[in-house]
Amino acid sequence: MNIVLFGPPGSGKGTQATYIVNSKKLTHISTGDIFRKNISQNTKLGQLASDFMNKGQLVPDQLTIDLLETEIDTYKNSNGFIFDGFPRTLPQAEAFDKFLDTKNMSLDKIISLEVSEDELVARLLKRGLDSGRKDDQNSDIIRNRIKVYESQTSILKTYYVENLKDKFFTINGERTIDVITKDILDILLKD
Repeated sequence: MNIVLFGPPGSGKGTQATYIVNSKKLTHISTGDIFRKNISQNTKLGQLASDFMNKGQLVPDQLTIDLLETEIDTYKNSNGFIFDGFPRTLPQAEAFDKFLDTKNMSLDKIISLEVSEDELVARLLKRGLDSGRKDDQNSDIIRNRIKVYESQTSILKTYYVENLKDKFFTINGERTIDVITKDILDILLKD
């Protein structure tokens, strides 16, 4: 089973991905985690990604895709993947479709977590205090990240509805974690 979980920064993708991974025994692929790992290891790629992330901008498509492909190839015996925060742009989605074809893989479910901007800002500022993440400590940077999401990523809803309508689901992400998790697990049981 391969799942795309997307939504704006702070919508709960990482939290929900953890529950899904534990329930369905999938491999969690988070581009944010991949970027942070490379940043902490001070790789050339990490340095490039850091420049974009610290400004609240998306990491360029080709850089993201190359990293993702390398990461997937390290999990040859996986039961499937949950892609958290990827794809983020239409070119990434199109490149991702081609990559999945080369691996004889397909997407089984696409789940979008919907959360209001004010709630996202509040969540991310709290996360910034708790985690020390620089990109979560400034409301202007957070609001820019949300604007970038709205202009570049939210269009993927249309893309997936047009191409995989029966596999696309929207979830209200402003409820309790347990209620959201139950809704997602119910979706994953549908054929």
